[in-house]
Amino acid sequence: MSINAIKSVLTQRDPNAPKKLQTDLSNLKKKKVELLNKYGKTEEDLAPHFECPNCQDTGYIHTADGVTLCPCIKQKLYNIQYNNSNIYDLENQNFSKFNINYYSDKPDFEKYKSKLSPRDNIIKIRKICDKFIENFDDPNENNLLFCGNSGLGKTFISSCIANEMIKKGKTVLYQTAPLMLDNIIDYKFGKTSNNIISTINSVDLLIIDDLGTETKNNLKITELFNIINSRLLNQNNIITKTIISTNLSLQELYNNYDERILSRIIGNYEACYFFGDDIRIKKKLS
Repeated sequence: MSINAIKSVLTQRDPNAPKKLQTDLSNLKKKKVELLNKYGKTEEDLAPHFECPNCQDTGYIHTADGVTLCPCIKQKLYNIQYNNSNIYDLENQNFSKFNINYYSDKPDFEKYKSKLSPRDNIIKIRKICDKFIENFDDPNENNLLFCGNSGLGKTFISSCIANEMIKKGKTVLYQTAPLMLDNIIDYKFGKTSNNIISTINSVDLLIIDDLGTETKNNLKITELFNIINSRLLNQNNIITKTIISTNLSLQELYNNYDERILSRIIGNYEACYFFGDDIRIKKKLS
């Protein structure tokens, strides 16, 4: 329509062409609104729907300081390089599938050494996790330590938190302690060019699962201390948080690791003790 109006002005010397163009465009806009109303739609329904609203799926964010890589792309790279081969079914682990009915509502102090029932305890832990997610950017918000036997939901809840943080545009790195420490040692001894240490220190949320299942030596214990300490020191001037999951108790952690590690954990992590019956067994029996 605009091209035809220009042609009319140039070839036919029609002085009314611009005015007619404005009228025709106005009528088209009215017709568009009528059609949208007829089918119960809005202008927003016609807009593109981006997987990442921050970068509009371009992978880059423009700021006053220049162009930076969007966290969504960083996360995809982490998933390709680390998470996909290391974490189980991350995308499907979310709080909508969190079921407290797997936890008994009967207290058993003799068995669990707690006056709370397993169900009340997991509800308490869920509230701690919600607070952790909500206050993630608060430097005073503690990291999380998940302790308890296997099959009680530690990895599942870690994954739920990971999903919530990814939705908030944060980057998440999931590593089992054995694989993480082996990768660090391999890099330091030149067996790989993959600098996982840089990623570990800079990622928004680091999840260390299965601490205590790695083979231990002084070198690995030193590297574990370096990881925990470096992230607490906030050397990159960004808020980073860590979740550590282990089958060991605090006393067992003290017996197995450097006192400096336990000191950092006690002072900067909120301990959540999981107890109850093995959920995996319950699912198989149900």
